[in-house]
Amino acid sequence: MDRRTAEKTSTADIGGANVTEPSLGRTMAFFFLISFVGLLAIVPMRKTMIVRHRLTFPSGSATAHLINSFHTPNGAMQAKRQVSLVVRTCVGSLLWSIFQWFYTGGPNCGFTSFPTFGLTAFHRGFYFNFSGTYVGVGMISPYLINISMLVGSVVSWGFLWPFIETKRGSWYEADLQDTSLKGLNGYKVFGAIAMILGDGIFQLVAISLRTIHTMRRHRIAAETIRSFSDVDAMPRQVLSFDDRRRTQVFLREHIPSTFAIGGYVVLAALSAASVPLIFRQVRFYHVAAAYVFAPLLAFCNAYGTGVAETNFSAQYNKLVILLFASWIGVPSGGIVGSLVICGVVSAVVSTASDFMSDFKTGYLTLTSPRATLVSQVVGTALGCVVNPVIFAVFHHLYETNPKKIYQAPMAKVYRAIAVLGAGHHEPPRHCVNISIGFFALALLICAVRELAAHNRWTAQHYIPSATGMAISFLLVPAVSIDMCVGSLVLYLWTMMDREGAQVFAPVFASGLICGDGLFSIPYALLARYDVTPPICVRFLGREVNDALDAFLKNKAHG
Repeated sequence: MDRRTAEKTSTADIGGANVTEPSLGRTMAFFFLISFVGLLAIVPMRKTMIVRHRLTFPSGSATAHLINSFHTPNGAMQAKRQVSLVVRTCVGSLLWSIFQWFYTGGPNCGFTSFPTFGLTAFHRGFYFNFSGTYVGVGMISPYLINISMLVGSVVSWGFLWPFIETKRGSWYEADLQDTSLKGLNGYKVFGAIAMILGDGIFQLVAISLRTIHTMRRHRIAAETIRSFSDVDAMPRQVLSFDDRRRTQVFLREHIPSTFAIGGYVVLAALSAASVPLIFRQVRFYHVAAAYVFAPLLAFCNAYGTGVAETNFSAQYNKLVILLFASWIGVPSGGIVGSLVICGVVSAVVSTASDFMSDFKTGYLTLTSPRATLVSQVVGTALGCVVNPVIFAVFHHLYETNPKKIYQAPMAKVYRAIAVLGAGHHEPPRHCVNISIGFFALALLICAVRELAAHNRWTAQHYIPSATGMAISFLLVPAVSIDMCVGSLVLYLWTMMDREGAQVFAPVFASGLICGDGLFSIPYALLARYDVTPPICVRFLGREVNDALDAFLKNKAHG
């Protein structure tokens, strides 16, 4: 929404209605208005998903098993070892970040600019930058995502972008800034959007068909079709004592559906009346329309999360931006307005799936559903205060020194989607054709993956993710290389000690991320006040180094 991102996407000339600065007060008020609605959107479906269909919710189930293991002697001892490891890893990562900082006293200085694969590859972004954050993220992320990002980096940064750069002055103007959507950056952004939308649309259709098939199968298995609320009367399979006890506790403290539906309507009405006062680009009927179809998206997303941990809230967000940007229009501030509505829908869809996963955790740990709801309300209220404050700090640092600290690539993507939906931007030459090609490529990849999974081909584990490839279009290849290094560490650890890797690898990765993240704030403050490190370590080619030695020698004699 802000002017800095608008400038980076060359949309600042659209007008004042399409640019707004997210101040702390407005952001906090906006969060309080939209964050609680999603908690009530999915409550009427909790019995259907948890008890009737018995969806797994893999993350919620894994969390529950971890919590239950803490209440055993072996689990308590294991927890102590995990805490010790995460503290030691966090401190080590923090010290390494501090050590690296002392050698970054200039542009392209320090170990973060180490030309691992040579200077030619380095200039195209292919190098290992010793980032604890991305190595840790790579250890947590699936192998397939990391490899997909690396494949996308090779295809785009290794071949396609260098080829398009040779067309500077022919396909696009030669004097454009690197961040302009009318230049090379336009091919990057719109190509990534095309692949992400292709993947998202395919997955939405696939998960919808799969959901309908699964629900139909459950209904056929039952003797008669009954209402979702009449769960106790439904014939169910014979359950173990533990499952019967869990179901009893889960159903004992009933949360009335009338309370959830009534609360949703009241909060949605309050939000529809108040959000337009915060952001003038939207009207009450825009917000009301978003709240009308948000529960349907929330149900589909929660069901997909429960079946196979497939959270497609990001894909829903992009489609919402396209629709509302076209509806509101550029003259009425459709770019900012669509991003606001995206926040409204995202708050419902994401919160609903996360909340249902927490219900699954509560079900397996014999936790009261009412206590889960109250805890979510308290945590959401705290988040409405803490998150805007943290965002305000980082946004201020991003505004003051955007090149060196925070790139915020997805901010440019979301705004570019809004510009595309509003129909205001004219892409560079051949950009549309290339984007259509990427869209078709994403559909093809998804179709092949779906076919391979259905037929249980071995190749299904080696077909890349379209979204993973698309993300690497916007990030330098060093990010995907770091993440692949994390995957390599996890793979070798698993080969040597599978059980230990399963227990301690996520903890080790969390320590790497936490330690590197702890230094990000002091690093940003040092950069904000122009505190320069005392040493610059830079890697040069042999010819450049000889020329530099000759220059210094002549200067010394002169």
